[in-house]
Amino acid sequence: MRAGKQALAAFAVFVLLLCCRTDAPGPVLPASPAAGQAEIPAAKYVALTFDDGPRAGTTDRLLDGLRERGASATFFLIGEQIAGNEDLLRRMRDEGHQVGNHTWDHVMLCGVSTEEVQREIGRTDAAIRSVLGEGSYWVRPPYGLLNEDQKSGFQTPLIHWSVDPEDWKLRNAQKVTALVLRQTKSGDIILLHDFYDPSVDAALAIVDALEERGYLFVTVEELLALYGEEPQTGRFYTDARTGPR
Repeated sequence: MRAGKQALAAFAVFVLLLCCRTDAPGPVLPASPAAGQAEIPAAKYVALTFDDGPRAGTTDRLLDGLRERGASATFFLIGEQIAGNEDLLRRMRDEGHQVGNHTWDHVMLCGVSTEEVQREIGRTDAAIRSVLGEGSYWVRPPYGLLNEDQKSGFQTPLIHWSVDPEDWKLRNAQKVTALVLRQTKSGDIILLHDFYDPSVDAALAIVDALEERGYLFVTVEELLALYGEEPQTGRFYTDARTGPR
C-alpha cells in the first residue's frame, strides 16, 4: 500500500513539473505546403449541386431549407424551365447561391454538332442573363459528357462531380442520404436534382448531418477558390482536390 502511495505521489510531481516547464512545446501546427502546391483549407468544405431545375414546388422548398441552415449551393439550370420561374433564379442569386447552365432541354452534347452545342448553351445563357444580368454562368453538360475536342469551345469552367447517389433513380431520401454521407470527403462536389421531392428531403438531411460533422457548404466557385484552384475555361472539375482535366 505504501509503495502504491509513493508511486502516486511521484506521478503527481512529474505532472506538476511537466505543466510548469517553460520550454514545453506548443500545439502541433500543420506543415506548410511544399513549393508549388496549393494550401489545403483546415476546415471541411463541400459543394452541393443541383441539376434539372428550376421547378416550382421543389426548388423553392429547397431554397427555404438552405436559407434556414445557412448553406450555399450551385444550381445548373435547364433553359426551357426558366420562364415562369424567374423569381427562383433571383432568390438563388440574392441568397448567395451560384447559378449555372445545364443546356436548354437536357440534350446530350457528346457527339452533336458545334452549332447545336452553341445553340443549347447560348440560348440558356441568354435566358439566365435576361433575369440575373451579366455574369459567368458555368456549365455542366448533361450526363457530364463531352467529346474531348468540344471542350475548347466553352468560355467557362465545366463542372462534373465526385459524389453521385443517383437520386433521380432511387427516389428514396433515406437511401440517398446514406450514400452521400458514406462517400463524402472535404473538397467533394455532390450531385443531386432539385426536380424531385425525395431529393430535396435528402439534400436537407445531408446538410444537417454534415454540418454536425463540421462541414461548411459553399458554391463550386467558392470551393475551388478555397483550395487555391484558379478555374480554367473548357476544363472539367470533378472535385477541388485533384485539379482540372
